[in-house]
Amino acid sequence: MTYFKNIETLEQLRKTYKNLLKQEHPDNGGSEEIMKAINVEYEQLFKLLKNRHESKATGTESNTSSENVKWNFEEDEKLREVLQKIINFEGISITIVGSWIWVDGKTYQYREQLKDIGFIWSKPRKKWHWHAGEYIRKGNSNTDFESLKNKFGSTEVKTEARKKLATA
Repeated sequence: MTYFKNIETLEQLRKTYKNLLKQEHPDNGGSEEIMKAINVEYEQLFKLLKNRHESKATGTESNTSSENVKWNFEEDEKLREVLQKIINFEGISITIVGSWIWVDGKTYQYREQLKDIGFIWSKPRKKWHWHAGEYIRKGNSNTDFESLKNKFGSTEVKTEARKKLATA
């Protein structure tokens, strides 16, 4: 593996993928070839870790407390698909908070596309949000965005288009 070294869990894989997406996506100065290679490696390692996780869940391997984490494989795949759909939108900020994607910035021109993808506007936070699957609302919806980021952890995804270097 070139891009995913020393990855033992699906959580580590997902976090590393997010960081690689920020660094290597063509819109952030990376190349399409590198992103394709990253995606191929991700898929291979994801399948391997998923199989390991499933075999542990069925009891064919011993479980330790850190391996009893519930992981929604479909949700992970959907999150990556949605990120790929919006990564090229210019002028927006993308923040992944837990398993949610939050989008703000110059979103007005993309509002119909965001709705079609499944994003919902959060009036109190003035951001669009997306979550795979059904969400059951718990607690106070007035929690500010910084508190959500602190509670669940967050990753900023840089989406600015690459600037063309002027030749003299």
